[in-house]
Parts: sequence; C-alpha cells; structure tokens
Amino acid sequence: MVTVVVSPDASKYVFRNESLPPFSPYEVKVGVYNNKGEGPFSSITVVYSADEEPTKAPTNVFAKSLSASDIEVFWSLLPETQSKGRIQGYEVRYWKHGDKEEQAGRMKTMTNQTFAKITNLKSSALYHLAVKAYNTAGMGPSSMVVNVTTKKPPPSQPPGNIIWNSSDSKIILNWDQVKAQNNESEVRGYKVFYKWNRQNSVSIIETNKTSVELSLPFDEDYIIEIKPISDGGDGNSSEQIRIPKITTAGREPATLHSNHCTI
Repeated sequence: MVTVVVSPDASKYVFRNESLPPFSPYEVKVGVYNNKGEGPFSSITVVYSADEEPTKAPTNVFAKSLSASDIEVFWSLLPETQSKGRIQGYEVRYWKHGDKEEQAGRMKTMTNQTFAKITNLKSSALYHLAVKAYNTAGMGPSSMVVNVTTKKPPPSQPPGNIIWNSSDSKIILNWDQVKAQNNESEVRGYKVFYKWNRQNSVSIIETNKTSVELSLPFDEDYIIEIKPISDGGDGNSSEQIRIPKITTAGREPATLHSNHCTI
C-alpha cells in the first residue's frame, strides 16, 4: 500500500482500517519527492497496530498471610490464546475491609509473574484482593475477590534478665522466656544477633530455647542482642550486650566469667 502526503511539513500519517487485528506488525518506509521526482526512502521500520484490552480475567487466585504486615497473592498465568488483547502483566488491587474498593492499593507485575508480595499492611486485619491482566490499551476484567487476614502483631516484650558466662572457647547465654499478650502472636523461638565490636556484618543464630552456646574466640569484644520470633514477625529486641574480650593469660581453665543484665 502506498499513500502520498502532500504537505512538505508533515511528520506523521495515520492509517485507518477497521479490519486491522490488534497489535499486528507492519513494515513501513517513508520517502520524499518533489517536482523533479522521488528521493531516497528510509530504512524499513516495523510498527504495530493498537492493542486491545485483555478480555479474560485471571483465575485460581488465592492469598496467604506471611506476617502481621505482609501477605502474598498467587494466580494462574493467563494464556495469550484465551484473550484477544496481548498481556503485558498483572495488577493486584488490595483494600482493607471497611474501606472503599476505589481506594485500593495497587501493585503491578511483569508478564509471566504469577505472584506478588504486599507489605506494610495493618496487623490482625481482613483484606480483600483482586487481580487484572493489563497491556498498553488498558485493564482487563477483574478476577474474583479473595480474602486474607494478616497475623497478630509480634510480641512487644523484649527478652530480659539476660545472663552470659564464658568458659573454654564458648559464650553461654541465658534469658527469660518472652510471653505474648492475647492480641499478639505466640513466641516460637528467638534470634540471637552477634558481631565483633569492630565488624559491620552481623551473624544470626535461631533457637527455640531460652539459651544458646556461641563458639567464639575470646580475643574480640562482642555485641549481642536477642529478639523473639513469632508468626507475626520478629518482636522487640533486647538492649545490646557488650561482652569484653577475655585473654587466655588472664583466665584459668576452670574459671567461669559471668555478667548479668536485667531488662
């Protein structure tokens, strides 16, 4: 097909044809002419006709709570053959029970991603979620709405009454059990964070007990803190405990060095 644009100032041309399939590729080149004849043509460029919104809704949508503030939502990939419009990705809408759907938060994913993690939510709250496919033309129809409730918040009480002892090449830590309130997630363990005083990186040990043994060299100062673990997330941390280095020359083999910290 050839079209002549008579204006020398023209910089675009719109080809209209109602029978054009959505997002169909066309090869195009543009030339110039004057009263002496035709000039050279540009190189060939592929352009596409306009897209059409996806016509199918995502299926098999479900969500689960990860913590007091995070949830994850999943859905099945929508095959291109099931929708007239090309699919660029998916949009997840989420809103708290009692809020208007028009005020929903939105998160977009890329083409083949079939899950999304939503963060910074309210604890112990019921949320509604729905998923749509989208492309350059707009949004497709919405999936069925699914519901999920975020978990109770983590325990607010930090580990207290922390005692440490050193013997041989070990540091032994003990602390009181943290008890969650009725509106908090139950404690299912503890995280012990420790690092050298001059070190930036932090090491972590998890335990379901109220004590732990650390096999650490004694020629360093250590900074240690402890957090309770729950389904709602990590609880409040204890105050930092500094364990000073203990030189071998200043320690008898059978001697216990101890410190006591009440929080």
